[in-house]
Amino acid sequence: MNERNNLYPIFIKMHSINMLIVGGGYVALEKLTFLLKSSPNAKVTMVANFFRPDVITLAKQFDVKLIKMSYHESFLLDQDLIIAATDNPEVNKQIYNDARANHILVNVADTPELCDFYLGGIVTKGHVKVAISTNGKSPTTAKRLRQFFEDVIPENIDDLVQNLNRFRKTIKGDFEHKVQTLNNVTKTLISNKQI
Repeated sequence: MNERNNLYPIFIKMHSINMLIVGGGYVALEKLTFLLKSSPNAKVTMVANFFRPDVITLAKQFDVKLIKMSYHESFLLDQDLIIAATDNPEVNKQIYNDARANHILVNVADTPELCDFYLGGIVTKGHVKVAISTNGKSPTTAKRLRQFFEDVIPENIDDLVQNLNRFRKTIKGDFEHKVQTLNNVTKTLISNKQI
């Protein structure tokens, strides 16, 4: 039997939870950059002994809290999501163990077996967001798929979303009727390639 991706994708309101990134180097910068690109209002704290200048610049632009200290389990207090991105595998493993003991979801960068969640490729066009996962097997494939979808999804897709939202509000009837009506409208749009 072929393996399959059994991950369940969710879209988190990052402005309403607290996220901790442990690390201040290149990997932490990459994680922070992609997070803020997708969710610029995310509430993020970073802890590290050293922060790259690019991390400091980005943190100032997006109101990211920087704490220049060594990691300690007490930093997990009031956090909802953790990314371990240090260059020390022992520290990353400790962060993983501490997060699991405190029932906090954790991602240890570049270590799939120490991840409760993966950070996939993301395409955003207005209100449309597409997330891509390779089950932690190939971030490069996710990146290439992201680039493909960025090219093929039209910039004006948000116009369609907004128009369908307005139309949805005018439909009378029960939930099932509304769903069927919208399915019929969108089926026509897609079959006529008028997106």
